[in-house]
Amino acid sequence: MAAPTTAPIDLSAAMVMAPTALADWLVIAPMGLMITLGAVLMMVRHKLHLHGWIAIPGLVALVILDGLLLWRVAVDGPFTMTAGRWLPPFGISFTADLLGALLAFTSGIVALAAGIYGLRDINATGRRYGFFPFLMLLMAGVTGAFLTGDIFNLYVWFEVLLISSFGLLILGSERQQVDGALKYAVLNLIGTTLFLIAVGYVYAIFGTLNMADIARKVPEQRDVAPLLTLSTLFILAFAMKAAAFPVNFWLPASYHTPRVVVSALFGGLLTKVGVYAMIRVMVMLFPLEREELSLLLAIAAALTMVLGALGALAQSDLRRMAGFAVIAGIGNVVAGVAIGGQTGISGAILYALHSIVAMTALYLLAGEAARIGGSWSLQTLGGLYRQAPGLAVSAFVIFFATAGLPPFSGLWPKIIILKAALDIGAWWLSAALLVSALILTLTLGRVFLLAFWRPQLASAVGEPVSPATWHRSGPLVGLVAVLVFFGMFPDLPVRLSQGAAATLLDPTAYIQSVFPTGGAE
Repeated sequence: MAAPTTAPIDLSAAMVMAPTALADWLVIAPMGLMITLGAVLMMVRHKLHLHGWIAIPGLVALVILDGLLLWRVAVDGPFTMTAGRWLPPFGISFTADLLGALLAFTSGIVALAAGIYGLRDINATGRRYGFFPFLMLLMAGVTGAFLTGDIFNLYVWFEVLLISSFGLLILGSERQQVDGALKYAVLNLIGTTLFLIAVGYVYAIFGTLNMADIARKVPEQRDVAPLLTLSTLFILAFAMKAAAFPVNFWLPASYHTPRVVVSALFGGLLTKVGVYAMIRVMVMLFPLEREELSLLLAIAAALTMVLGALGALAQSDLRRMAGFAVIAGIGNVVAGVAIGGQTGISGAILYALHSIVAMTALYLLAGEAARIGGSWSLQTLGGLYRQAPGLAVSAFVIFFATAGLPPFSGLWPKIIILKAALDIGAWWLSAALLVSALILTLTLGRVFLLAFWRPQLASAVGEPVSPATWHRSGPLVGLVAVLVFFGMFPDLPVRLSQGAAATLLDPTAYIQSVFPTGGAE
């Protein structure tokens, strides 16, 4: 029988012994806040009058937390917090770098806008079905995906946002919502399954799921493991999530079915989580494999942006048109990933930030146009300029920004990606970028001429529409202000996007934030 020992056990090799700095809690505070508020809203689910009073201050707090997180990362560089005080790669790490913090902050802004708009867009039935709790959980999933440092937990946060998005999609249980949800669910579950299979292969190859640890071990496994096959599987899974060609047909079949505020959230956020995952995995973890697959990515990007723009041109329904505009924008981001390098990746990041705001604003604009005009169809809309001149001004800004025309936010990322394509001699990809922009300009110009500039049709004249409240006009004006500000003053977002791209291309700072002393191999 072994004698008892009183020798002290040295835990420093396995656990973080120093107390966690208060500022380090910023990396998990947004998810904790959203999950807590979602639980509180569920507990008061029968007291519908309290939902807005709980959710909107919570979303304001989310923006503040995300802003503080971005400020800290911009000043001090990436930082990491590991759950349970276990040292990585054993503990589950949350790592904030410029890419994740930028996307989290921008997502918080549009979530706040959508939450305020939902105060009037979502009726009592929608609130009783759980709009605000689902919104909180959606933002927990989106933010968690942007900030996790563990590739399996990236999958977990995908599941959190997908489950909450299913609830939002069928809010109201109308027949077309259930039909759209079925298409949305099937394709996203296939993509999620492919992602999980790829994660299993990652663990089999590297023996770790920590992304910083994977980045350290990729060079030594490149000659003995099928990393190109693994990368292709990741690209296919993320392309489904991002709605890139040829697996993008589910988006226009489903995004037009829910309430417009839900469509705005989906168009602004969900596809961006897919492109974020593609950027994070392919640029930071598998850069050489990304380069080998760059031609495939570039072809998919060109087809995504051109076919998305053509799909938008063919639509007369405003919501369907917005769905195809989302797809066209995804093509621009994938083009930047395909081009690679500092310029291409920074252009892709900047376009993703712009698209989060612009696509949310585009859907909210469509909702206001339909509310005032009494229809979603361009065949019956007209006279909106006279009925709502302020809405017409907002439409002008949003349409220019979406098409990438000066002087608004969509111009700069398109210029950066176009320059990157020309620098590597990919003239055909440059042509696809310009053709897509031209088609989107024609599409949105047609919408403006028919819905706003054309006189109101006699057959469409109905009951007077109540003026917009601040709940409806405030979020749209706020998002338009963001598009104008970053179009007129692009220096800060461009510099931040370049810094995010530099961290991805050289992940030394990211790895050191996870393994500050080198860590165990």
